[in-house]
Amino acid sequence: MEELQMNEQISDQQINAAGHLTIGGCDAVDLAHRFGTPLVVYDVQQIRNQIRAFKQVFEENSVDYAVSYASKAFSAIAMYQVVAAEGAHVDVVSGGELYTAIKAGFPMANVSFHGNNKSREELEMAIDHHVGTIMIDNFHEIELLADVLEEHDAHVDVMLRITPGISAHTNKYIQTGQVDSKFGFDLQSGQADEALAKVLENPRMQMKGLHAHIGSQIFELAGFEGVAKKLVEVAAHWQEKFNYQAAVINVGGGFGIRYVKDDTPLAPEEFVAAIIKAIKTEIKETNLAMPAIWIEPGRSIAGPAGYNLYTVGSRKDVPGLKPYVTVDGGMGDNIRPALYEAQYETVLANNPRAELVEHVRVAGKYCESGDILSQNQALPATKPGDVLAMLDTGAYGYSMASNYNRNPRPAVVFAEKGTAQVVIKREAYDDLIHLDEPYQQ
Repeated sequence: MEELQMNEQISDQQINAAGHLTIGGCDAVDLAHRFGTPLVVYDVQQIRNQIRAFKQVFEENSVDYAVSYASKAFSAIAMYQVVAAEGAHVDVVSGGELYTAIKAGFPMANVSFHGNNKSREELEMAIDHHVGTIMIDNFHEIELLADVLEEHDAHVDVMLRITPGISAHTNKYIQTGQVDSKFGFDLQSGQADEALAKVLENPRMQMKGLHAHIGSQIFELAGFEGVAKKLVEVAAHWQEKFNYQAAVINVGGGFGIRYVKDDTPLAPEEFVAAIIKAIKTEIKETNLAMPAIWIEPGRSIAGPAGYNLYTVGSRKDVPGLKPYVTVDGGMGDNIRPALYEAQYETVLANNPRAELVEHVRVAGKYCESGDILSQNQALPATKPGDVLAMLDTGAYGYSMASNYNRNPRPAVVFAEKGTAQVVIKREAYDDLIHLDEPYQQ
């Protein structure tokens, strides 16, 4: 029989006098009853703390920097407002994310616009709203951006995304730095040099620096140290060949977090310290001036701060097999277990320290056999109406949510210092059909 191990990701400080899990100083069971389930809850102070930890590493190492939150992890007006209040930048990857940042009043000078197939309309929106930096991904984009800048009589800072040829040890769907990635300019074939030449020829584009991103949920330092050294190497080559001095080296993000007990990542800021050290060491071997260092953490900021709350419903017992405990959410609010075989820990919010009695499969409500949120979760005895809390769901959960089976998406609540506030309303059934049009037969 498998050993039943108590969850170590919940601290004693997160359990209140009633024995309930708390999030941002709020009773998780009360949140579930007050706002309904499924419910996404963020501990806002945890978001703030991680941004501050990143910034502190740079300050201690006396380098110019930008901490740019990768908002594809979770994008909402409220999230952009918190990031802005902490003095961080953001990167966006679509017109929709950019529009949300605009509506949040986010400083456009601190926005970087990524994406491998930006449309003319998206680039026009970025230029019209004075986005700080366009991250150029391919030759088509160079031409398209040149046309937009000419039509709008505008100028913009740009960076080139290169493919460093470094394969991160992570899920193949979230690797992005290998040679055959769909992102960025290849180095070995000379594409990156050709792209730089084209940008430098255009007086409307101010070449700011170079960027790479090798993947996501990475635990090993070697990949980040490797990409840091590679970017310095490319910058030195560009200075020699083009007399171009890179003002910024952007190493992207991808810092891994702990989802389950077997995950053993470093603290995200330890990755950053290693990157700074690698760049400083490599710079000494060149004639380059020390550039600013930019990072783009998403998961490591949003992930550990997020919780999905569910209400237990039905149960299915099959002799000799793990039982199914079904909840009122599932792949519509967290597709990652079905898509990536991602693993999470789940606790009984009513009593996170209750004695564990069995391993179960936590199943979602969706009409899909693959809708299993956890294949092997140790839980106490549960009954219908209990509240389960899935931990560390803040990244790529709600942002990938869908209306599969015509289920409304959940509400999102920000909790901080004992106060809870809805920042994204729960969808109603009317919201599911507001774009539908009757068919005239």
